[in-house]
Amino acid sequence: MKGSGSGKGPAWPGATRLLILLLAMAAFSSLSFLTAAAEKRTAGRDLKELYDRVVKKAGTKYSVDPELIHAVIRAESNYDQFAVSVKGALGLMQLMPATARHYGVLNVFDAAENIEGGVRYLKDLIKLYNGRTSLVLAAYNAGQEAVRRYGGIPPYGETRDYIAGIQSTYNKLYITGGAKIYKYYDKNGRLVLTNDENLTRRKDKAMSQR
Repeated sequence: MKGSGSGKGPAWPGATRLLILLLAMAAFSSLSFLTAAAEKRTAGRDLKELYDRVVKKAGTKYSVDPELIHAVIRAESNYDQFAVSVKGALGLMQLMPATARHYGVLNVFDAAENIEGGVRYLKDLIKLYNGRTSLVLAAYNAGQEAVRRYGGIPPYGETRDYIAGIQSTYNKLYITGGAKIYKYYDKNGRLVLTNDENLTRRKDKAMSQR
């Protein structure tokens, strides 16, 4: 008899075999996509941690929110230290050569130099646009001249997508300084503001010992 002891599976009709094959391919494709997406997210987290110390150091030095710096790096290069755009922007924060020279960046592919130069540029843009996040990001992407020419965000699809992408995670209308401000009242009852956390802790300790 056909199939008896032959070790072969059931004789599926051709159309059924094709359908099973297509379903298997679709399942494999979906699994591959999900695996790749998970690996990309994991890599992004790992790279963020890799550069976090440098980002926080520059953010503290120039009073720029480290989360903003990370958001810009992610949008500009996705943490690719050696990224080069078609327009000639270079490194983690995608500095144009003229911008890099202006801020004293000698090696654009050195992570610390590139981040410091980019953060200094962000700091100047924050001052120029009074901390308005959308204008700061528009100028970083399209240039200050484009923002001036259009009296605001330029009507460029790339720039609008760039701003929307960053603000989907960094959803602050205004950019504040990177240093956290602590407050306490001195012995005369006056409010004191400081970015020195240790000073605040000493004050709290002294109060608890009374």
